[in-house]
Amino acid sequence: MDTKKDSPEPPFDAPPPGHAPARWLTLVLDDEPRQRLRISRAFTSMLVYVICIGLAEYALAHGMAAPGPTRLLQGSMIVWMVIVYATLRSGLNLRFRDPSLTFLQIMAAGAWITAAYIVFAPVRGALLMLLALTLVFSIFNLDRKRRRIYNGCVVVGTGLTMFTLSALRPDDFPAEVEMVHFVLTTAVLAVMGRLSEQLLAIRARLRTQRNELEAALTRIQELATRDALTGLPNRRHITDLFAQMARGAERTGSPLTVCLIDLDHFKRINDSYGHKAGDIVLQRFADTATGALRESDVLARWGGEEFLVLLPDTPAQKADQSMTRVRAALAQIRLVAASDAAKVTFSAGLAQFRPGESIEHAVERADFALYRAKSAGRDRCVISD
Repeated sequence: MDTKKDSPEPPFDAPPPGHAPARWLTLVLDDEPRQRLRISRAFTSMLVYVICIGLAEYALAHGMAAPGPTRLLQGSMIVWMVIVYATLRSGLNLRFRDPSLTFLQIMAAGAWITAAYIVFAPVRGALLMLLALTLVFSIFNLDRKRRRIYNGCVVVGTGLTMFTLSALRPDDFPAEVEMVHFVLTTAVLAVMGRLSEQLLAIRARLRTQRNELEAALTRIQELATRDALTGLPNRRHITDLFAQMARGAERTGSPLTVCLIDLDHFKRINDSYGHKAGDIVLQRFADTATGALRESDVLARWGGEEFLVLLPDTPAQKADQSMTRVRAALAQIRLVAASDAAKVTFSAGLAQFRPGESIEHAVERADFALYRAKSAGRDRCVISD
C-alpha cells in the first residue's frame, strides 16, 4: 500500500536533499531517487502485512483459525509482497499511469482484509479498522473517482461477505452482529471519505497559494534584475554578470570585451517626438541589438540611453565587428515613425578586459573610448588602448 503517487507538486514526493544512501541500501532499493522513495514506502506498508502474518500465527496457536485457510492467506500475502517489490525494483511500475501502484495496492489490501475477516471469525471485528487504515494510507494519493471506487468496492464486498456468512454460518457470524459491523464499516468509510475531500481541498488551496507566491517571487526577482522598459538586464544585474564572466575569463584565459553604447542625439528625439517616442526607440533598439548579437552576448540597459554589452570569448577587434552588425541591423529599420531624418545611430566604446583589473576600471576604459567616439563625430566605435 504505497502511499504517494508520482506527482511533481507535493514537496514530500521528492527525496530528501543531500541524502546519500549506503551502497547496500541502494542495491535493495534503487539508484534513482523517486524509485528509491516508492520502494521504501512500499516496505513501510508491507510492515502491516508482516504484522498480520505474525498475528495469524498467534491465532493458529490459540485455536482461533483453521490451519489450511490461514496458511493460504499467509502465503498469498507473501507472494503479493514479492510481486509488488519485484515490479517496483525492476522498473516495470514506470509503465503504469501511477508508478507508485497506490490504487492497485489498496484494492489488494481490501481483498486481503475481507479474506482475513472470513478466516479469523473470533476477532473479525478488529480487522475492520484496517479498512480505514488503508484509506488513510492513500488519503493524499487518490482522486475523488478512485477513492469512491475503493469505498464502493469495500462496502459492496464486505456487505456481500457478511450477508453470505450470516446465511451459511449463522453460529459463527450472527446476522445481528454482522449488521452492526456493516453499518460501522459504511459509516467510517463515509466519514473518512469526507475528511479526505476536505484535506485534499486544503491541499489544493495551499498548492495554489504556493504557486502564487512562487510567481510573485519570480516577478520580484525580475523587477530586481530586469529593466522595466526594455526587459533587458538592469545595471545591478549586468554588474554581477560581468563579475562572473571576468572570473571565468581569468580562469580560462579567454578574451572578454565590454562595450558601452550611447544612442546619438537621443535628447533631440525626446524634444522632437516626445518621451513616449523616446521609450519606443529604446525598446526597438534593445530588440534590434539583441537580434544582431550572439546568444552568448549579454546586452543590458546601463542607464538612460546607454547600454552595456558583454561579449565573452571575444577580443576587442572581433567585438568591433559585432557592433558593425548591430549598426547594420539598426539601419534597416525606422525606430521613430517619422521621416528618414529620424534614423537613430549610436556611438560605442570597447575595452577588452585585462586579467587582474576591476570591472569598474574596465567599464571606465570603455566609457573613455565612448567619449572619444562621440568627440570624433559619433556613429562609430572606438577601441580602448
